[in-house]
Amino acid sequence: MSHDTAPAANFIRNLIDEQNAAGKWGGRVETRFPPEPNGYLHLGHAKSIFLNFGLARDYGGVCHLRFDDTNPEKESQEYVDAILESVKWLGFDWGSHLYFASNYFDTMYACAEHLIQAGHAYVDSLSADEMRTYRGSLTEPGKDSPYRSRSVEENLDLFRKMRAGEFPDGAHVLRAKIDMASPNINLRDPAIYRIKRAHHHNTGDTWCIYPMYTYAHPIEDAIEHITHSICTLEFEDQRPFYDWLLDKLADGGFFTRPLPQQIEFARLNLTYVVLSKRKLIQLVDEKHVSGWDDPRLPTLVGARRRGYMAEGFKRFTDRIGVSKSDGWIDYSVFEECQRDVLNDSAHRRIAVLDPVKLIIDNYPEAQSEDCFAPNHPQQPDLGKRAVPFSRELWIEREDFMEIPSKGYFRLFPPRIDAAGIMQPGNTVRLRYGYVVQCTGCDKDANGAITAVHCDYLPDTKSGTPGADSVKVKGNIHWVSATHAYEAEVRLYDRLFTTAQPGGESGDFLNDLNADSVRVIHAQLELALKDATAEDRFQFERHGYFVADRVDSKPSAPVFNRTVTLKDSWAKAEK
Repeated sequence: MSHDTAPAANFIRNLIDEQNAAGKWGGRVETRFPPEPNGYLHLGHAKSIFLNFGLARDYGGVCHLRFDDTNPEKESQEYVDAILESVKWLGFDWGSHLYFASNYFDTMYACAEHLIQAGHAYVDSLSADEMRTYRGSLTEPGKDSPYRSRSVEENLDLFRKMRAGEFPDGAHVLRAKIDMASPNINLRDPAIYRIKRAHHHNTGDTWCIYPMYTYAHPIEDAIEHITHSICTLEFEDQRPFYDWLLDKLADGGFFTRPLPQQIEFARLNLTYVVLSKRKLIQLVDEKHVSGWDDPRLPTLVGARRRGYMAEGFKRFTDRIGVSKSDGWIDYSVFEECQRDVLNDSAHRRIAVLDPVKLIIDNYPEAQSEDCFAPNHPQQPDLGKRAVPFSRELWIEREDFMEIPSKGYFRLFPPRIDAAGIMQPGNTVRLRYGYVVQCTGCDKDANGAITAVHCDYLPDTKSGTPGADSVKVKGNIHWVSATHAYEAEVRLYDRLFTTAQPGGESGDFLNDLNADSVRVIHAQLELALKDATAEDRFQFERHGYFVADRVDSKPSAPVFNRTVTLKDSWAKAEK
């Protein structure tokens, strides 16, 4: 994947430049992308991936891929594997810097014992409800737990018994001893260890106590010598605890200064999608979508199956930039970035999505010939391909209208005008082929059009001398009925009908788009039969399509619409 575009300045880059000029960390830049392996990555994670890996790349540093696997009840190897694959798909490689928080559990435990011995942590035996009451509120200070005054010896004994499995889940927690009256509620003696008997995907049943994420994360950063710990704004209130913890552990000789610096940026808020893990799980579990890789979901596995490109993600993240203030990005910006990249890279092909037969009555029945279409109109070096032409073609049903509306320039039959004079049928060019004139149509017993008839003008074949002697306003695409093949095509659209799902009704499921996918059987140019999984094309007039990476079979690809040629939602929103 190309990364040639010069990065735009932002407050994080400005900070790094200032620190490098001052010699902090010796000019070293070491970042990390730290997903929890309890779900699939989504579009918001892509912003973080490009930010963290991009900063490390641009400053000659390294970015670690680290799994924050401190909650064994919700984590699995399935998620680990999917995350690894998605980060690679976006174009990044962590090299030897793949880490798991669980590999540091011994160090985290030693840090906890040090905090107890230094008087900075204690074992609390309040129930969860009692702890919540003692904690206070945003307007009222908390009050000390009656167990806060336990001696170092008692705390150490209890904590070691917690580790040995001598207490049931929930009987005790280890808390940092900071300030129960702090205006920052996160500093009111936060829990740092809990008893949890759960099998861990990496450590098995070695542990029955697990560190809290807010305790583990700073230690992981310090162990790995991270310089810039970049996270989203919801962790801003946690930064004082992050700094407090590392400062106490540095005093105890665990880490050296300068310590990692937490920096917050605005998360991605994108219209027409939900990025909440809880809501995504609900969509999957309740089968509103077909699975985590459903092309309508904003997961990265879904985006890949939809046909979105990694380079389109890069263009999108470059365009929206990095800031400290929250804001909404319209989904059309993301689609436009994908469309721009696909326009440059996708070969052109012809597909008739709603076919009706076009019969050229004056063309010999047994004859066929080749017309030639460019593989990419802006890239002539990609050459042309042969497109077979025959007496019977498939055209789009919308390219014929028995009674034409005003301004309709495609096929319509002879008709009597307002003055009572018979007017000939309309004349159009069959793209890359001949000019034809409509002579009539066939209907079934219900009046539905079953075939359109026309005559062709023999001296008007595209690319031959005199082909433009007949001027026409209409230009339609087609495939030879003899040479085309039928294939499944899935027309995907946005999963929600409103910009902020659930915003008015309160229930985001009420805003699901009933037409977010439509499965059709289309007539396709024969060359598309050789497409393999994840081959991308522009179907002329219809948009960009990809051969489905799951359901496509040899000589039988299934195509997903990635994005239309133009923003079809802009007009609807107006």
